[in-house]
Amino acid sequence: MYRLGEVQELEIKRLRSVGAFLEEDLLLPKKEISETDEVGDKVQVFVYKDNENRPIATKKIPLIELGKLGRLWVIDTTRIGAFLDWGLDKDLLLPFHEQTSKPEKGQELLVALYLDKSERFCATMKIKDYLETDSPYQENDWVKGTLYSKSVEYGAFVAVDNRYEARIDPKNLFGAHYIGEIIEARVSRVQENGRLDLVLQDRNYLMIDTHAQLILNILRTEGELKLNDKSDPEEIKDKLSVSKGDFKRAVGRLLKQNRIIFTEHGIREKK
Repeated sequence: MYRLGEVQELEIKRLRSVGAFLEEDLLLPKKEISETDEVGDKVQVFVYKDNENRPIATKKIPLIELGKLGRLWVIDTTRIGAFLDWGLDKDLLLPFHEQTSKPEKGQELLVALYLDKSERFCATMKIKDYLETDSPYQENDWVKGTLYSKSVEYGAFVAVDNRYEARIDPKNLFGAHYIGEIIEARVSRVQENGRLDLVLQDRNYLMIDTHAQLILNILRTEGELKLNDKSDPEEIKDKLSVSKGDFKRAVGRLLKQNRIIFTEHGIREKK
């Protein structure tokens, strides 16, 4: 029995001038038949609906399957919605009522594939119910995902690995972000229900260690770093690509560890 919207293996039952008839008289059109296809062979196909809403098979493998998520390109926008390239001859409709932002031609969107009331394939940007909460990630893991929704009140919602549910609290959002953006973030908490809480910045102490190591590397190469807490912020930024505040915190960490000493013009590593 064939399954609509899925890639599957089906047996060729008959070969006719119009193509191959598979199980349950499902047609694989003639243009899809190869010279080596014979009755009894099993072929890998995807089952969808043609322009007359009839089930039909194709050997072309789409970029998304029923109930699954995928990143698809917008190839056109019309009065009835946007059309997406999903790898088949018939483009996929993203209806207006399934959009969470206005798609633009050439934009890549994360969508789910569903069947509407007329059993036609459509895409939706409302993907929350398609996401899973049993991710393998733990606190402090770094993850990558697609930003699929955002609001001033609740922050940004991210599909980690385009599969797992996650959210970034508004207080942890910095700069402008847009629907479809690829986000790299750190897991700050795994909730009891499995949803991930994310932050865009690393923990402060990790950043201090990173900056402290940068300073040590320069000291070991140049012998002395001609910067101190009275140095101009721009001078510090030009030399280290960090803010003056980050520089002072890193120096404080190194002093506490007894790894540097102050000199007349800056700092040296303590031998």
